[in-house]
Amino acid sequence: MANATSNRTYATGRRKTSSARVWLLPGTGKIVVNGLPLAAYFKRLSSEMVVKQPLALTTTEGKLDVIATVKGGGLAGQSGAMRHGISKALLKLNPELRKTLKRNGLLTRDSRVKERKKYGQKGARKRFQFSKR
Repeated sequence: MANATSNRTYATGRRKTSSARVWLLPGTGKIVVNGLPLAAYFKRLSSEMVVKQPLALTTTEGKLDVIATVKGGGLAGQSGAMRHGISKALLKLNPELRKTLKRNGLLTRDSRVKERKKYGQKGARKRFQFSKR
């Protein structure tokens, strides 16, 4: 695989606290996540659909193999990070896909993360019960 670096496209995707390193290669549509097939890694069908969304929109689903390593966060964040990474890699592969990917909001990094807990409070927004008397 060391010789096949010229036909590979790489991109990084992020979501919440997850980050995904994604490589796209010409192939048969095989998706491997951390050494496991997509269905074995993401048990939920919705997570699989999220990962495949950029490939389905650009009609490249059976033409490219995806190899990804994901770290951090949970499965929902990891699938979102993979979607972001695949979208960015597709854009590098073919800049004409930008309009389709941008219209569906796949190139924008979803910056929503968990808000930190504040001191003197029970959580980020929740307060301790107030007693007037």
